[in-house]
Amino acid sequence: MPRIVETRRLQWSAEQMFDLVADVRRYAEFLPWVVATRIKSDSETVMVADMLVGFSALREKFTSRVHKQRARSIKVEYVEGPLKRLENDWTFTPAPDGGCTVDFCVDFTFRNALFEKLAGQYLETAFRKMVAAFEERAEQLYGSSSSSATSVA
Repeated sequence: MPRIVETRRLQWSAEQMFDLVADVRRYAEFLPWVVATRIKSDSETVMVADMLVGFSALREKFTSRVHKQRARSIKVEYVEGPLKRLENDWTFTPAPDGGCTVDFCVDFTFRNALFEKLAGQYLETAFRKMVAAFEERAEQLYGSSSSSATSVA
């Protein structure tokens, strides 16, 4: 099962990064392969959303329940779609200089063993593109930044 763990030290505040990640409605504007999103319900602490992801001619929709703790964490609970299982956690820790550390973990299993094998080959590259897209979006919204990253796969 593919699993990625990433820690990034960013110049933006925990509140800013929380807001960016929690803004699922806008993912199609900046995240690669996200074709569309639809928010089914949303409150201060829980959101249920559909996401349509596309790779070439392949399109898949999945539904997630997003648990939000304002400016501290986001936990994505998989509801339905092409995966067997998905766990996705974000933690935002304020830094003394006003920036923050973002810890991200995604762990998933496809229903189809062939997709699982293919995903394992391309996951690292796809993940790097998505991380870069979040950082570029933060720079567009909040101004320029420098960051350092460590990754454990």
